[in-house]
Amino acid sequence: MRTGICDMVAIARIINATLVIPELDKKSFWHDTSNFSDIFDEESFISSLANDIKIIKKLPKKLVNATKIVMQFRSWSGMDYYENEIAALWDNFKVIRASKSDSRLANNNLPPEIQKLRCRACYDALRFSPHIEKMGKILVERMRSFGPYIALHLRYEKDMLAFSGCTHELSAVEAKELWIIRQNTTYWKRKYINPIEERSKGFCPLTPKEVGIFLTALGYPSNTPIYIAAGEIYGGESHMTDLQSRYPLLMSKEKLASIEELEPFSSHSSQMAALDYIVSVESDVFVHSYPGNMAKAVEGHRRFLGSGRTISPDRKALVRLFDKLANGSMTEGKTLSNKIIDLHKKRLGFRKRKGPVSGTKGLDRFRSEETFYANPLPGCLCRTESLSMNTSHFSV
Repeated sequence: MRTGICDMVAIARIINATLVIPELDKKSFWHDTSNFSDIFDEESFISSLANDIKIIKKLPKKLVNATKIVMQFRSWSGMDYYENEIAALWDNFKVIRASKSDSRLANNNLPPEIQKLRCRACYDALRFSPHIEKMGKILVERMRSFGPYIALHLRYEKDMLAFSGCTHELSAVEAKELWIIRQNTTYWKRKYINPIEERSKGFCPLTPKEVGIFLTALGYPSNTPIYIAAGEIYGGESHMTDLQSRYPLLMSKEKLASIEELEPFSSHSSQMAALDYIVSVESDVFVHSYPGNMAKAVEGHRRFLGSGRTISPDRKALVRLFDKLANGSMTEGKTLSNKIIDLHKKRLGFRKRKGPVSGTKGLDRFRSEETFYANPLPGCLCRTESLSMNTSHFSV
C-alpha cells in the first residue's frame, strides 16, 4: 500500500492531476475492510503534500458523471510515458482511475524532484493513523524492556507458502492444502510450481528452523530478544519449535499486548501489519526471511532514517549450506559461521541502489532492479564524505 500510494502521488504531480484519496483493496486474500483513514493519518497526508499536489478526500459531485477512463498504467514507466501517453488522456477525459498501483513508476532515471517527492510522501506525509501509532509505540517500549532486539519478518504464513509453492519441511498433508489454495486463488497466475527447484534457486522463504541456524551462525546469543513480525505462522508452534529452542525470548504483538489492547486491530490484517511495520522500523536489527513488499519497505525506511543493522539473507547460498547440514557433510560451528558471515559482509549498511541484472531485457530488466523504496539512495538521500572521519552523513 505504502509504495503504491507514494508512486501515485508522484504520478499525479507528473500529469498535473488532483489526487483522490485512494480506495484500498478489500478483495485480496486477507479481505480487510479497512479504509485509508483507518490505516493512515488522512489529514496529515493531505496537508504535508499541499505544496506538491492537491489531494481531496472524494471525487466532487460535479465529476461523478464526468467522462472517465479506467487505466492499468504500464509497469515501471518513466516520464515520457506519463507526460505523453497518460497526460494526453485529459483531452478526452476528466477523471482517470488507476486500477493498479504496484510498480507503475520506474525505479531510476526520473528527475530529482520526482524522486524526492516519492520520499516526502513515503517518509513524511504517509504516517499511520494516531491509534496505530500509539499502539505501535507501546509495543516498541515493551520490546525495549528486554534490551536491544531483532525484528524478524518471518514470511511463513499460509498465503505466502501457498503463493510461492514452497513446501520444504512441510508434511504431505500441509503441502496438499497449500496446493489447493493456490489452484483456487484465481488471480495467482502460477499454478504448477516445482518446490525443490524454487528452493534451489533461492526463491523460497527461509523456514523458522533455517532462520534460527542463520542467526546463530551470525553470532547472536540465545538471550537475544526477537520480535516476530508476521501473521499467523503456518502450522503454528509445530514449525516454531527449533527457533524457539534457540531463542526463548520470541515475542510478538500477541504476546506483548493483551487481547483487549489488540481488539481494535485484530480483525484487520493491514492494521496488524502496520503495528509490525512500526516495531520493525524501530528495531536494533531487522532481518527478513523473504524480500517481499513489506520487508523491502521496512528496509528502505530504515536506510532513510539511518537506523541500526538490516540483514538481507542470501537465500540461494544459504540453501546449499543448509542442505550440507541436513546430509551430514557439514556441522554447525565455526566453519559454518565464518562462511555465513563472509556471505553477508556486503549485504549490510548503506550503498547505492542496485541497477538491473546484466543481460536482462524488457520487463525482466526492470524486475531485476532493486526497488526505489527498498533503497532510496540515490534519490532522496544525499551523501557527503567527512574529511576528518571515515563516515557518511545522510540527509533529505
